[in-house]
Amino acid sequence: MGEGVADVLSEQGCKIVLSYRTSKAPAEKIVQQLLDQGREASSIQCDLTKPKDIERAARQIVKRYKRLDILINLSSIYEEAPLKNTALAISAWDNHLKTNAESAYLLSLAVAPWMNRSKGGRIVHIADWTSASGRPRYKGYTPYYVSKAAIKAVIEAMALELAPTILVNAIAPGPILPPPGMSAKEVKAVMKSTPLARWGGATEIAKAVLFLVETEFVTGETIRVDGGRHLY
Repeated sequence: MGEGVADVLSEQGCKIVLSYRTSKAPAEKIVQQLLDQGREASSIQCDLTKPKDIERAARQIVKRYKRLDILINLSSIYEEAPLKNTALAISAWDNHLKTNAESAYLLSLAVAPWMNRSKGGRIVHIADWTSASGRPRYKGYTPYYVSKAAIKAVIEAMALELAPTILVNAIAPGPILPPPGMSAKEVKAVMKSTPLARWGGATEIAKAVLFLVETEFVTGETIRVDGGRHLY
């Protein structure tokens, strides 16, 4: 999804900075692809669970480009945590809330001053089609579901706090890309349970991001991009 979003925004003339925690090679590969097309891009190491890392990254971006206008936060973890395994459920709670929800809040805080300085900005976080629908749907994923529901709350509160200068929204993906290890049978079952009868692909997320970057009158909204999956 990060590659698709970077490609679409760079096409519109945006200067792209990709952040990574440990996946340096994939990030640099995307950067090189954009550079080969004559676009401007770079990467930066940043642990989104650490406030000082986030603040440092924001300062470095502004130092290089003199401004920071758009934040697209695609960072997320998705791990099973059955409640019968108490130790795992507690650990997963902390990890999901910190990586998914708290990072969204900290990122918004870190970039807001720079966006205000430029008299405008766009912030887009990633929720989930289940939390956007208010329906957990799957057992064993309580920490994940709660963390994504918290992101919906974060963007609503931050949209109110940062208006009218900064627009804050979220995208709630459904079946976009099959997760690693999913069997062919499971892939087909998801398609059968989706009204549009297919997986969306990363481009659909990029299209939604572009809409939220270009809009002048949508804020505090969580948009499902799920092929109608929530209808079943």
